[in-house]
Amino acid sequence: MTLDELKDYLDSDANEFGLDSVATHGFLAATVVGKPLPNWMSLLFEGQDSKIDTEVKAAIIAWRESLIADLKDEIGIELPLDASDEVVDFSPESELAAWSVGFVDAMYGDESVDWFSDDDTAEDVAVLTLPMILFSGIDMAEDVEDEDPDLAEIRRDEDALAQMANSIEGNLTELYLLFHTAE
Repeated sequence: MTLDELKDYLDSDANEFGLDSVATHGFLAATVVGKPLPNWMSLLFEGQDSKIDTEVKAAIIAWRESLIADLKDEIGIELPLDASDEVVDFSPESELAAWSVGFVDAMYGDESVDWFSDDDTAEDVAVLTLPMILFSGIDMAEDVEDEDPDLAEIRRDEDALAQMANSIEGNLTELYLLFHTAE
């Protein structure tokens, strides 16, 4: 199965348990740059990975391995967003939001894998993952009065949102270095 065939599958109705292709990329990126997530395939398919065709799983593994290779070759991870739009869409329905949801799903997918457990790196992790958290919308309060005022201010500032979106690819490399290299 080619990567294009995999993406077509992920974006089709046949994909009952997984994320769409953009969100899957975000999920895989998090599994690559963050702390090891031993059960990532199961988490990706909501515990239903035994029902997923082996060809699909093999293609997912190959896609993930290509992200690892890009990082090791110092290419970095490029977001799979539609670059044809002149104006970036920051709405909850955007590709950026879908990618971020996938990333955050993996980041918080297993309670035993805490990206913030090391006091020496917790602040760096918080700063580097802030764009993904913000665009995923998981931090949004139901009641506007309960929303963090700093995050609410960022959400209203198109320039700040653009800067955050533009920082994601570099942040992925920084997270990878933080979690996967010795000091």
